[in-house]
Amino acid sequence: MPNLLRHWAPGLLAGTVLALAACAADQTAPPAGTAPDVYTYRPAARDGIGKVYQGREISFVMGHLGAGWLERPDREREERTDLLLQNLPLEADDVVADIGAGTGFFSLPIAGRVPEGRVLAVDIQPEMLAIVASRAKSGGIANVEPVQATETDPRLPPGTVDLVLMVDAYHEFSYPYEVMQGVVRGLKPGGRVVLIEYRAEDPAVPILTLHKMSETQARKEMKAVGLEWVETRDFLPQQHFMVFRKPAGN
Repeated sequence: MPNLLRHWAPGLLAGTVLALAACAADQTAPPAGTAPDVYTYRPAARDGIGKVYQGREISFVMGHLGAGWLERPDREREERTDLLLQNLPLEADDVVADIGAGTGFFSLPIAGRVPEGRVLAVDIQPEMLAIVASRAKSGGIANVEPVQATETDPRLPPGTVDLVLMVDAYHEFSYPYEVMQGVVRGLKPGGRVVLIEYRAEDPAVPILTLHKMSETQARKEMKAVGLEWVETRDFLPQQHFMVFRKPAGN
């Protein structure tokens, strides 16, 4: 498969068509409680949904049919996911929310880093959460809790989360403003968000354009919900490792 078309694996086509259809419906009937005035619309790019937030067109969604791609054997080598996990700032008793958890690729190993805490594996697709639950059970991992989110609400318990991790997921959120408001509500004062996104600044990263984000764009969008930028580290081969914080007084 050509690298440029990674997110267009043949098995994803049906799921992507359904996602695009849902997005078209979303433009005419936004869920209750959303802030439609923060979005604009334009003809969709080939890898987008035509919905624009903070000047960025939102990408289409990779559905549960892409589970195999998330678990591909060469992912650790390509993305150095081992380094990503090693560099997460975690304490043994932390509550971690892995938003867009997918198959639990990160949720399950993180659980071993927080033996006195727990991992909330958050996803909007029940098929993905079923995979996470099955893998946790078979691995004897008791501190992973699947959480069924909606497209507008991550459903985090208010003020309980120490760290939120989002790996190559945020750019697909149909309602990024609302989801991130939910993230901020869920974080403890001083709690952190680690945002991992393919570097848009690097044309050599072989990913479709709207599946990348620049540091400037990410900082703009996190600031819009009140998160403070802490640092950006680029030790990963293709992705930004960006850290944000909820102000301690909030």
